[in-house]
Amino acid sequence: MTDCAQLFDEIVFKRRSLRAFLPREVEADELQRIFAVAQRAPSNCNTQPWLTHVASGAALQALREELPKRFMAGEISLDFPYDGVYQGVYRERQYGSAQALYDSVGIAREDKAARHRQFMRNFTFFDAPHVAFLFLPEPFGLREAADLGMYAQTLMLAMTAHGLGSCPQTALGFQADTIRAGLGIDATNKLLFGISFGYPDPAAPANSCSTDRAGVPDAVKFHSAPPVSAT
Repeated sequence: MTDCAQLFDEIVFKRRSLRAFLPREVEADELQRIFAVAQRAPSNCNTQPWLTHVASGAALQALREELPKRFMAGEISLDFPYDGVYQGVYRERQYGSAQALYDSVGIAREDKAARHRQFMRNFTFFDAPHVAFLFLPEPFGLREAADLGMYAQTLMLAMTAHGLGSCPQTALGFQADTIRAGLGIDATNKLLFGISFGYPDPAAPANSCSTDRAGVPDAVKFHSAPPVSAT
């Protein structure tokens, strides 16, 4: 294995969804380097259909105060449907991931109030000093969302390589109108999700959470010859 391959493997395995951050902001020039690396992400015909708005400081604090109130008042604004239903092994993985988080912060399964408080931390961005909100301009849809997903992974790996932690949050997509209004973003830009990020808090119990991954045989099938037809 080359040094480059080993370093890449280490970065990929080090990236996790972290939910506790130090208040220290990332320097502006460091942000520029990280987001410049993310721009190297692949996309269909090099269209680069993503648009990212990074909120920090007072702009982020205003959203931190507003989003929980809007959500608790039942105000939901989704740009893309959130109607998928997980079943079978996918439901098992979802349950296992949630339980691992609750275990890390000492929340019992039956403690619904504590689970709700933990969920609501999504809307205060887990105290992160920065959030990247990822948009697709109209009329982009499913294919371009796949491009944005590749951009998001490239961005989070770049953050990891630069010593930062991150947490992709689909929950932020439930407050698209409030986020657009707070940041002065045109309605033709549709919010898919957000990524809270910053320097990880190494002492936070939530950051000890670790989730399993399916094995290669469960997710990848290698084909070296055409399938044999049944006779």
